[in-house]
Amino acid sequence: MGAASGAEEEDRESGKVVFAAIAANLAITVTKFIAALLTGSASMLSEAVHSLVDTGNEALMLVGLKRSKKPPDERHPFGYARELYFWTFVVALVIFAGGAVVSLYEGVEKILHPQPVEQAWINFVVLGVALVMEGISWVVALRAFNADRGEAGVFETVHASKDPTVFIVLFEDSAALVGLVIAAACLSADLLLDQPVYDGVGSVLIGLVLAATAGFLAYETKSLLIGEAASPDLVRGVRALVREEHAVDHVNEVLTIHLGPKVVIVNLSVDVRDEVSAGQVEQALARIERRVKERFPEIRRVFTEVRAAGEPANLANSRAHTT
Repeated sequence: MGAASGAEEEDRESGKVVFAAIAANLAITVTKFIAALLTGSASMLSEAVHSLVDTGNEALMLVGLKRSKKPPDERHPFGYARELYFWTFVVALVIFAGGAVVSLYEGVEKILHPQPVEQAWINFVVLGVALVMEGISWVVALRAFNADRGEAGVFETVHASKDPTVFIVLFEDSAALVGLVIAAACLSADLLLDQPVYDGVGSVLIGLVLAATAGFLAYETKSLLIGEAASPDLVRGVRALVREEHAVDHVNEVLTIHLGPKVVIVNLSVDVRDEVSAGQVEQALARIERRVKERFPEIRRVFTEVRAAGEPANLANSRAHTT
């Protein structure tokens, strides 16, 4: 019951991070588009597109969170947990196609055909408001991220994480804050130097930031989508529990794969003692399954390949047991 409550609490935390990001980005998007229309700023238009893309992305992550909770059926006997990884990979692609490409295009267009920014003070007011709202969303995401980070580094934690929702929102918000700083700096340069080309330069720089963010997130979520092993601590823990079983002579392999943040499949290969009867083997496998699932609630299924001590692996393949 406690393990289930812990998983539900983590789901609520992920949902809270995503909802906070949606609320902030939706308000910022409308404000930025109004400012871009009033001033004709390419940097502000890029920021508006950026916020619109972020809002859509968080909506896609909510879709992934909801669909990943669907129960198993005949077509998907292991459930739909990987839906979360699919939709977060789509998010990375949308950041690139919908954010980076549009910003780069607008920036190049403005560099080639520079136009003065009108009523620039509107842009600075909007950027200030956006900075505050993005900062609030960023703090919420950072707290959730740090809750699981411990003493590990940021990129080490992202690489090890099996829940992409929190770190995607964190990196999106980080990219948004960097983009706001770039937009403010380039608009200031435009006004101080009377060079409208800097507005276009700002849009290009924002596009490059989005492209880098999209590339990094696509790399991390692709790895999850393909299938990553569980943490070394979990694998060592399972191996130790299996070794404690008297009927087991040797643990050959402990293969794991994450189907979702809290959905792990385990495949064991064990040698059993020669003197152990078939009935005792069945009892031992049941005990192993029960103890493994009690210790690691995220493990949903345990598949076991059993062979007699000293038996060649090719003869054991036909004796695979499922627990």
